[in-house]
Amino acid sequence: MKESQKYKLMDLIEEIKKLDAMILLHQNVGKDTFMSSQYEAKKVKLVGEIIDELVSPALQSPESFSLIQKILSKFYPPENENKISDEGIEQLAEAI
Repeated sequence: MKESQKYKLMDLIEEIKKLDAMILLHQNVGKDTFMSSQYEAKKVKLVGEIIDELVSPALQSPESFSLIQKILSKFYPPENENKISDEGIEQLAEAI
């Protein structure tokens, strides 16, 4: 992995950590979910960017797949596992 790729991914991870803090803050402040849903959408986008980078042909490896798994576990803990709203995704999860 090139240094520039490493630092880009580290910056994305730091940005996601900040978004998590903002999501938690807005969830605790009030019942208005608009702001937390906006931060959650940005978080999903950034996690997707990290995954796209790690599965690119230049970085694709068992180690990068393991890192993806760690990232998903960190930012989407298992307690959210049962909240599947897409039927197709749910069927894929059941197939695993």
